Amino acid sequence: MSDTPNWERQLLEKLASASLVEQRRSRQWKIFFRLAWLVIIGMIAASVFMRGEEKSAVGLAGGGHTAVIELDGAITSENETGKKMISALDHAFRDKNTKGVIIDANSPGGSPVLSGMVYDEIRLLKKKHADIPLYVVVSEVCASGCYYIAAAADKIFVDKASIVGSIGVLSDGFGFTGAMEKLGIDRRLKTAGENKAMGDPFSPPNPKHDAIRQQLLDDIHAQFIQAVENGRGPRLKKDPQMFSGMVWLGEKAIPLGLADGYGTVASVARDVVKAEKTVDYTQQDDFSSRVARRIGVEFAGGVKSLFDTQLF
Repeated sequence: MSDTPNWERQLLEKLASASLVEQRRSRQWKIFFRLAWLVIIGMIAASVFMRGEEKSAVGLAGGGHTAVIELDGAITSENETGKKMISALDHAFRDKNTKGVIIDANSPGGSPVLSGMVYDEIRLLKKKHADIPLYVVVSEVCASGCYYIAAAADKIFVDKASIVGSIGVLSDGFGFTGAMEKLGIDRRLKTAGENKAMGDPFSPPNPKHDAIRQQLLDDIHAQFIQAVENGRGPRLKKDPQMFSGMVWLGEKAIPLGLADGYGTVASVARDVVKAEKTVDYTQQDDFSSRVARRIGVEFAGGVKSLFDTQLF
């Protein structure tokens, strides 16, 4: 019996020691994760600071340069094309050493709203900075919404095999009413407002809604045509297919007035802008956005409408 208290004391000491070790390890892990977050935050801050320093350095470097902005891929709100383009254009035009701006375009088009916003921004900046020309150089594709933007440029340069045009608007969707009928599925949709369910793929076609949608497309198309005519002016040739959604190769686009000549970013900077040195003003995702996309963490920016109108 005399050994029992001793044994209990030893057990309690061991338990207490183990608890202290566990607490120490827990504190160490907390410190580790806090340091890791500090490193990540520091990297984000350094990325933002370095980008700001690069912009400042451009302005202080002296001498003239050609500002280059990439327009690559679909024009959508998801990749913030409009926001990035407008920010890049603003930085490029405000830099005192910018002698000319080139949009390096390779895009099939996209949102008519974003395309129109960038188009309007270009025209506004050209008025404020009349001494700085803006050119578009097409590598592979400049169609639909991309051409909407390009129409605001002073000149458009292409390769003979570039694809240009597609001045049209579309709204696509699907209808599932036949499949629902075969599967015995009954659609029980209720709305407050007779046009609220316009474009619903689970409801049968509605002639009135189809007419409304067609009118919307026609109105957007008219805006697109007006923007191209305002931008290109008398250079556009009369052609019945001009605004039909047709596309042309670069060698055909030039005589139609959809483009002005052949050129690359390097040749236009050297021979047209007369400032061979180029500086890239393309707005990239910041470090935190890249990390978020990598791990799949994104916040939805609202419900995407089934009636998705695009300049594709």
